Amino acid sequence: MNLQSQLNNATLFQNLELLASQVVEGFISGIHKSPFHGFSAEFAEHKIYNTGESTKHIDWKLFARTDKLYTKRYEEETNLRCHMILDSSASMYYPRVTNLALGDLNKIGFGVLAIAALMNILKRQRDAVGLSIYADAYEFYAPEKGSERHHQMLLAKLSEISQQAQPAQKTETYTYLHFIAEKIKRRSLIFLFTDMFETGSDDEKLFDALRHLKYNKHEVVLFHLLDADKEAHFNFENTPKRFIDVETGEHIDLYADTIKEAYEKSVGDYFEALKMKCAQYRIKYVEVDVRADFSKIFNTYMTERQKFL
Repeated sequence: MNLQSQLNNATLFQNLELLASQVVEGFISGIHKSPFHGFSAEFAEHKIYNTGESTKHIDWKLFARTDKLYTKRYEEETNLRCHMILDSSASMYYPRVTNLALGDLNKIGFGVLAIAALMNILKRQRDAVGLSIYADAYEFYAPEKGSERHHQMLLAKLSEISQQAQPAQKTETYTYLHFIAEKIKRRSLIFLFTDMFETGSDDEKLFDALRHLKYNKHEVVLFHLLDADKEAHFNFENTPKRFIDVETGEHIDLYADTIKEAYEKSVGDYFEALKMKCAQYRIKYVEVDVRADFSKIFNTYMTERQKFL
């Protein structure tokens, strides 16, 4: 049985670690440097410059204000701290998938597998990983740790979430992103996996919550998950259908073609505003069609990341 067959047959994410490992092996083969680096040094304090010392760390801005020479002292940071954030609201379980597998993923499945694959890479570097999961409540929080026991605990939680039969209907993304931002005190690499669909909230609240994640000099990557064919382009057969909001239960009966153009424009405008805000806040924005090839999306992102390190 070839690798693709093995991956496709690993249904229900019963061996999430194996799936993640195989995805990562396909990426790192032949790679000579890591796609992640620790924040190598953090500023600690100033000290008076002594004649003969290297001028490399002189704070010239402070010299301009005080007319005195000071150098910056740093605390070495050899390991990376990384925190994964996963939206587990009802909309993330769209489209409905009977058996989650590499070739058949919904939004929650893509997020879970991507987090597991990233954890696999970080584990190889002996870096610390934490996890937050939210929907209508802050469901799960684990601080950044690097132990094998911690790694296995996070994988078990991710596998459990991917198979959740009755996910929370509503989501309060902006509320819980603020909570999480307050919890992560030390500089970290933050990955957020969400469809950015919010129950009854205005866009500015969501954008403000994203900006909060940038506090404390965190590096933030937003994986925006969606089924592009249906959720972005509204491609449905033009027959009478009932469309139900999985988070509010509200429904509307209509022919898809009657609102397709207006829907595409409204959703397109929202996505464009999201991209602009991410650029403004220096958040890396990764748009993901969960029905596309997982390995290709993952490898493209990781390869692109390497180029800028």
